[in-house]
Amino acid sequence: MPIKAEKLVTSVPVPEGVTVSLNRHMLVVDGPLGRAIKSFRKIPVNIGVSGDVVSLRAGGARKRDYAILNTARSLVGNLCQGVVEGYTVKMKIVYAHFPVTVKVQGDSVLIENFQGERAPRVASIHGSAKVNPQGDDVIVTGHVLTDVTQTAANIQLKTRIKNKDHRVFLDGIYVYDKHTGMD
Repeated sequence: MPIKAEKLVTSVPVPEGVTVSLNRHMLVVDGPLGRAIKSFRKIPVNIGVSGDVVSLRAGGARKRDYAILNTARSLVGNLCQGVVEGYTVKMKIVYAHFPVTVKVQGDSVLIENFQGERAPRVASIHGSAKVNPQGDDVIVTGHVLTDVTQTAANIQLKTRIKNKDHRVFLDGIYVYDKHTGMD
């Protein structure tokens, strides 16, 4: 059963101080914190920018198209919110015996002395995210949500312990807080 036509069209208001432009399938969002670019080439929605509103129209009339339309609306909203407020993910370094140190070197994060290993584990920083180690905390900030969360996931996955009981060996770097704002 097809979905009603008014549900297949939506719009996202653009906040003050943010400019949005569309170049074919690339949506460019500029704001006080920087520039965010998202490709909508593989997302089947029709995008239009007029003034301070981004309008989206679904590519079909099925339930799947409605779900994709709402995903695209969320992506555009996150881009607009990110260039105004930014995003922060806080991570905690947990260790039982060997003290773990985290250092940033270029576009990678070095996790040294993890479980007494001599070679550091290396996690990559994705996009424009910034990593700031502070004692037993690692703070990842940025204005693009996908870059910030992917960087945090890369760090957390590099400290996964394999072939041991995860209830006993709790060492690692874990996310404990996610919020908007760059503090």
